[in-house]
Amino acid sequence: MNDADAARVHQGLMEIGFSPTSEPREADLIVLITCVVRQSAEDKVVGRISSLKYLKCIRPQSIIAVMGCFVADKSALQARFPYVDAFFKPSNISGLLEFVRQCMPGTVSAIAQEITTHPTMQPVCALIPISYGCDHHCTYCIVRLRRGRQQSRPLPDICAEVQQWVQRGAREVTLLGQNVDAYGQDLGTGAPDLADLLTALQPIAGLWRIRFLTSHPGDMSARLIRTVATLPKVCPHFELPVQSGDDRILRRMGRNYTVARYRELVAAIREQMPGCSIATDVIVGFPGEDETQFQATYDLLASLRFDTVHIAKYSPRPRTSAARLPDDVPPQEKERRRASLEKLQRQIAAEINASLLGQTVEVLVEERQRGKWKGRTITNKLVFFADVADWRGRLA
Repeated sequence: MNDADAARVHQGLMEIGFSPTSEPREADLIVLITCVVRQSAEDKVVGRISSLKYLKCIRPQSIIAVMGCFVADKSALQARFPYVDAFFKPSNISGLLEFVRQCMPGTVSAIAQEITTHPTMQPVCALIPISYGCDHHCTYCIVRLRRGRQQSRPLPDICAEVQQWVQRGAREVTLLGQNVDAYGQDLGTGAPDLADLLTALQPIAGLWRIRFLTSHPGDMSARLIRTVATLPKVCPHFELPVQSGDDRILRRMGRNYTVARYRELVAAIREQMPGCSIATDVIVGFPGEDETQFQATYDLLASLRFDTVHIAKYSPRPRTSAARLPDDVPPQEKERRRASLEKLQRQIAAEINASLLGQTVEVLVEERQRGKWKGRTITNKLVFFADVADWRGRLA
């Protein structure tokens, strides 16, 4: 979601006359788009903002703006970081651009229009937010507090944006939401859901692939699974966080499903889409998690054999319900559990990927990276190859 915001900020700034630079000392404007989903992420944000203080000293005319989930109490942040010129809530791109226009009037230029239409500046794979916020109450999560309740975008608006990105050269889109499976639930009775949206995007000429993330096991429907299985442009790859393999921990986390229900979903996906890929998220060291409950998570990962597992050590986030629980798993034990799952997953992923040896797969080439072309299979496997031809935006 932050990458999608960054792309829109980038596009909007270029349209009013800015061009990018990789050197902060040269920048008239610096925008930080922030994530605070875990304490380590927030610490990184604070460090990056603090590191920019010297720029104001050597170049006081430069503008520094901060946007994203770090921004809660603007007054407190302004007092803490007086050298930052403005703070913006998550995804408030229009507010940021209006602020820049007021601070730097007359920035629109013909050169900017040439830059924005240059094909190499447009992504092959576009990120499309379809909803903002979340209506779930996961006890550890700060996202709902910072982004608010779910707000789904109208289906025609999404289709129009996808069409625009395809006209600019995008060949794949990823539909984004804090809980993408719940798309449309806040739009009233009879509103389209994610399956309807995927179906509506299918006929767009020039669009080759469609992805979506992140899913919630409590909202993934049998209809959605059937739709993904039947639409040729929708990639058979699922981001389906489980978080824990123990029902008691899931209840304490505020996740509205059981381990048995999660297993049923995975079985249904794999039955209808043999060869699909599934990624998941896991939190270790949640308050009250004992060795038996951790072992249940280990056993779940060992039996379901995911393509990718994102493993996080629990860290309390202020104002969340879980922050009121005793953080009673010692840091060294959290690290042991994380490392144990990481070792297991490395072995599983190596075995899954070894099955691809000798196979020919179709790859959508996204960009050139370190002298090689980088692309993805429909199951989200990264592929790198060397060739003198220009493969950007092509299927190989």
